[in-house]
Formats: sequence, structure tokens, C-alpha cells
Amino acid sequence: MNERTLDRAQRNLALLVAACFFMEMLDGTIVTTSAPRIASALHVTAGSISVVITAYLVTLAALIPLGGWLSSRFGARHVFLSAITVFTLASLGCALSQHLAELVVMRVLQGAGGAMMVPVGRLLVLSGAEKRDLMRVTAYLVWPGLISPVLAPLLGGLITTYASWHWLFLINVPLGALALTVAQRIVPSPSLAPRSPLDLPGVALVCGGLALVTVTAELLSKSTPAWGLDLGFGIPAALLLAAAARHLLDTEHPLIDLRTLRIPTLRTAVTGGIFYFTVIGAGPFLAPLKFEEVFGWSAVKSGALVLFIFAGNIGIKPFTGFLYGRLGFKTVLIGSTLTMAAAVAAIGFTTANTPLVLIGFFLFVSGVARSVGATGYTTIAYVDVPPEQMRHANTLQATSQQLAAGFGVAGGAIALRVGQPLGHLVGGASRTEAAYTVAFLLVAVVALLATLDATRMHSSAGAVMRARGQADLQTTD
Repeated sequence: MNERTLDRAQRNLALLVAACFFMEMLDGTIVTTSAPRIASALHVTAGSISVVITAYLVTLAALIPLGGWLSSRFGARHVFLSAITVFTLASLGCALSQHLAELVVMRVLQGAGGAMMVPVGRLLVLSGAEKRDLMRVTAYLVWPGLISPVLAPLLGGLITTYASWHWLFLINVPLGALALTVAQRIVPSPSLAPRSPLDLPGVALVCGGLALVTVTAELLSKSTPAWGLDLGFGIPAALLLAAAARHLLDTEHPLIDLRTLRIPTLRTAVTGGIFYFTVIGAGPFLAPLKFEEVFGWSAVKSGALVLFIFAGNIGIKPFTGFLYGRLGFKTVLIGSTLTMAAAVAAIGFTTANTPLVLIGFFLFVSGVARSVGATGYTTIAYVDVPPEQMRHANTLQATSQQLAAGFGVAGGAIALRVGQPLGHLVGGASRTEAAYTVAFLLVAVVALLATLDATRMHSSAGAVMRARGQADLQTTD
């Protein structure tokens, strides 16, 4: 899409929400690399710091579904500004914490702010965008979810090495203050949607289920899982979510209207997107681990090479609209998911003797596929959604993406454990190397599941967006 066709105010709002999204995503993972330093400062074991990470992610996942109702009840602008304030003050509270309990409480508040900040911000952007502008708008909204898993380990290591752990959180204070100042000037005051009563049973079932699912994912991502504990959280989570789905379909004013999934493009974005965003989270988790454990590289070298994923994300951005405009959503999504599967599998077969240039190329290609696919799934989710259902569609998409991001790390860890007994099937210089090869192949299979889902999409899906892309091509020819 031609840059000149997007309204400046809409672009600025999208950039603001993207920046807030980046802060939220970064704080979900950046603490991991600094756990030993934080544990030493608070006089606790390094293992105890895992509760700091889990508390944030659980609160974030559990409260996202409430954002849509709060925005309709109190106004999206008011909720968005309040969320930025809560997130910023909680970040300051994290930095000032003297005890583990204080830090956990502040992380819960930080997660609550993030849960309201990003979905409501996205709703503000999407509700004011024309269908023909969705591709450009969502391109801004997608990049934080692609970049933060890649940058977080390196940035966390740099901050911990050259500054104190407090700066993991203090960095949010000036950024949050700036975001709040800008938001007060540019965020519109859209008319309030018709008020509906809060679905309290839906809140209990949905939020409780999502919280337990997130805890289960965190437990599964541990190097030494306790299967009894995993099942103890996982089974109730599945039962709660099943009960939640039944309740949401039967109630008159549901917290999330699952009936919006009858829209084929939204359904594809949610189902296929869950597979795809899981792969997006698993790749940056497995790659540096393989480089360090199998190749014997330093954390800095591994982190620096993984930045080729980031380069692919950025490099393809100017051409994403062209691809979807020329070829259509179905073709491009099939191509991007297949490319992702091939690139992930190729990384799995690399060895310590593989030229760095070739490894960097595979990572770069995976970055290209990540960017193209993520933009497509996020855009197609809303292209056929009528305005009155946008709130529920946004909540569904935000919730599914958050869950997929959490399952990315857990899925990568599970794939690696499965790879240990199956490594003999692929061979390798060592048992560890073979386990990583199997793990990457399993992640590639998940990408192929997204491909299978994309093949079921109608060839005319996103026709409005494709027509706009063709018009832009004619304008620029």
C-alpha cells in the first residue's frame, strides 16, 4: 500500500499502540536472562524468580478478555490511558522492590496494565481504520510480537551485564511517560458502544481457564517438568475452557462472542494463527539454545546471529502489501507457512561446520516468512468483521495470539524433550544435536498445520484488501 494513502493520525496511533505492545511483550521474556542477578539481590534462589515471570504472563493472559467489555463500559480512550499509567507505575514499583513478594505483586499489576493496554489500543486503531487500510495498519501492530522474542534475550543480557537489573523495569518509566503524553494528544474519544452487563460466569470460566493454561505452559517449558503437576493444572484448564466455550455460546451477553467465529476469515486467522504464532515463538527459543549447547557458541554470538531473523522481519516489510495485493491472501499465506516450515527444518539440520553465512540465510528466510505470515493473519482476521462485532473479534484475536506466544516456548521445550528419545531416527554428531534436529522438525510440522488450514481458505478471501493492493500498484506503475 502506498504510504501516502494512510491518514497521518491513524498511522501515529498505530505506532503508539505498537510501542506499547513492544513494552508489554518485552517484559514477558526479558527477565529470564537476569534471573540469577535478581535472585542474588533479593536473597532468594534463582528458581524462585520463575514466579516473577509466571505472575506477569498469567495476569496478562487471564485479563485480556476483560479489555473489550471495559472499553465498551468506560470508553476505550479512558481505559487505554489508565492502562499505560498502571503499567508505568507498576514498572517503577518493580524496580523499587526490596523483597520477592513485593516484586511479584508489582508484576501482577504490570500484567494487568498490559492486558488492558494493548488489546484496547488495538481496538482503537482498528475501529477507526477503513477495510482497505487494514494491511498498513496491522503491519505496524504486528512488528512488536515478531521483534521482542528475538531482542529480549540479547537486551536482557546487555542490561544485566552493563547495568543493574533494576533497569529492566526502569526503562519503561520514561517510555511509559512519553507514551502517556502522546496518547493524551492523539487518542480519539470514540462513541461508547451500547452497554451490556458483565458476564460474571464467563469471566470466571474464561479468565480462570486462561490462567491455568498459562501456568501449564510455563511448567511444560521447564527443563525438568513435573508431569503430575502439569496434569494437575492442565486437566482443570481444559475442563474450564470447555465449559467456558459452552457458556459463551449459550448466554445472551457473553464476555467473548464465539459466534463471530462463523466469519470464515476470522476463523482461519484464529485457528491457523495459533499454529503459526506458536512457531514464531518456538524458533527464537530453540535456535540460540542449539547454538550454545550444540555448537558451543557464547550467548552473545548466538544472540547476534539470531538477529538475522529480525533483519528478515524488517527487510520484507516494504513488499508485504505488494505480495498480498498481487497474489491474494490464500496464496501468500500458503507460501509463507511452507517457507517457514522449510526454513525451520533447515536450521534443525545445521551443524557446527555449517558456514555462518548459510545459517544466517536460513534465519533471515524464517524472518521473512514470520513477517509476511503474521501480517497476513492479523489483517485477514478483521477484513470481513462488521463494526458491531469488532470488539469481540479483537478480543478473540488478542487472546489467541497471547496463548500462542506462551505455547511457543513451551512447545519448543516439549519438542526438544521428545527429540531426545527419537534422535536416533535422524542421526547426528551427538545425541544432543540429534534431539535438536528432531525438535526443529516437529516445529516445522506445526508450521505445516498452518499451511493445511490456509489451503481451506476461499481464494477470494480478503478481496477488499487485494483490490486496494492492485489499485496501489497501478498508482505506482
